[in-house]
Amino acid sequence: MVMYKDLKKNDEVRTTQLGPPVTGKLLESPVQGKGVKRAILIMSNGSEVGLFDDHGSVYAKDVIEVKREGTWQQVTDQPRISAMEGFVDAVEL
Repeated sequence: MVMYKDLKKNDEVRTTQLGPPVTGKLLESPVQGKGVKRAILIMSNGSEVGLFDDHGSVYAKDVIEVKREGTWQQVTDQPRISAMEGFVDAVEL
């Protein structure tokens, strides 16, 4: 497992902002200044699921895996967007 704050620019990641997981590349580090960003800029490979490849901001909660040393590892400890999001996650279980 890799903590969200340990991600680095140019890491290959899997995200779920498009629905099914797609790969992408981090265009910035999640650690900026004193804190951790709740949304991060990535280049998404949407063509993997029939959409367009494009860059944009992705919520931290949508970053699920990172490729390190040739294997996919789970990303943990992403910052929450709001208290309501935590409530919605609990209801979906």
